[in-house]
Amino acid sequence: MVSTLQTNLEKIGVAVIGTGFGQKVHIPGLQAHPQTEVVAVYHRDINKAKAIAQSQQIPHAYDTIADIVKLPTVQAVTIATPPFLHYEMAKIVLQAGKHLLLEKPTALNAAEAKELYQLAQQKGITATVDFEFRFVPGWQRFSQLLSAGYVGNKRLIRIDWLGSSRADASRPWNWYSSQDKGGGALGSLGSHAFDYIYWLFGPVRRLSAHLSTAIPTRIDPASGESKPVNTDDTCLLTLELADGTPCQLTISAVVHAPRTHWVEVYGDRGTLVLGSENQKDYIHGFRVWGSQPGKALTEIEIPAHLMFSQNHADGRISAFMRVLDQWVQGINHQQQIVPSLREGVYSQLLMDLSHESHKTASWVDVPSLESFIDN
Repeated sequence: MVSTLQTNLEKIGVAVIGTGFGQKVHIPGLQAHPQTEVVAVYHRDINKAKAIAQSQQIPHAYDTIADIVKLPTVQAVTIATPPFLHYEMAKIVLQAGKHLLLEKPTALNAAEAKELYQLAQQKGITATVDFEFRFVPGWQRFSQLLSAGYVGNKRLIRIDWLGSSRADASRPWNWYSSQDKGGGALGSLGSHAFDYIYWLFGPVRRLSAHLSTAIPTRIDPASGESKPVNTDDTCLLTLELADGTPCQLTISAVVHAPRTHWVEVYGDRGTLVLGSENQKDYIHGFRVWGSQPGKALTEIEIPAHLMFSQNHADGRISAFMRVLDQWVQGINHQQQIVPSLREGVYSQLLMDLSHESHKTASWVDVPSLESFIDN
């Protein structure tokens, strides 16, 4: 829900870096928000940058981040490039004192993410990560019910996030197929899952992960030759939360599943289920069900005040608008917000430890976020 901002507030000039997701979601979201204005766009090919700027009526186009942050009209920057570019780009933005909205995963590893968080803290910058699920109506209702004690003491959490975005073996090789570039289902989907587990259920004490690749090679469009895929497309994870609750997390990008995204929480007083069967839009379509012991599972209404004030056909824009509004309010009041890069560090840490667990075929202890950041 976009807040009713005072009309006398000056618009925040925002530059958009990354023109895939950036062009589909960031630019329309920023242009629809009453207090943000897209003043510049970046693409590594200056001709493409200019073409996008012209088509979207954006005044400036650049092929270097250094030029973007020198613009007096740029107060803030959003980054929606592939993960391997996040650290260097975000560092330039933060060092220039610009507010930052960063796509997940935050970086290639937790050390990079931690450095970005500390830099934002030093500069007094409002920085956030686009963890959209915190802002989706069904998820917010689910969170309310959990906080109110609907399930009582948690006994088991099961999460399935299953999709077919990489199921077609003829889909060409790209950065997603390279671990060095931050590809894989764990980075793409697990980064979100680790954040909402932390938000809904609290920190993780230890974890065990098994990562697999169903499609081991893909055709490289540049050479026309088959190229190895060294990233995961299916992830099986078992987590033990800090409160002792066991949590099973299954992620796959290569399956044709009727239930795409499902979260089940079982407690001593009740059961809560959050799920969506929407195959085409990972934001729209979430519903909530609940039951008490011995009673049938019944759908629970999502209150009108939690619903999106404007329902964009692409649900990602609706959720992004709420992330954006939180960011704008943080900038207006010169304060840190949640989620911030701090939450991005924790998500990244859990991804790093999942890779470690997979390589060692063993359980891995998870340090507290505070101890990791302070060390």
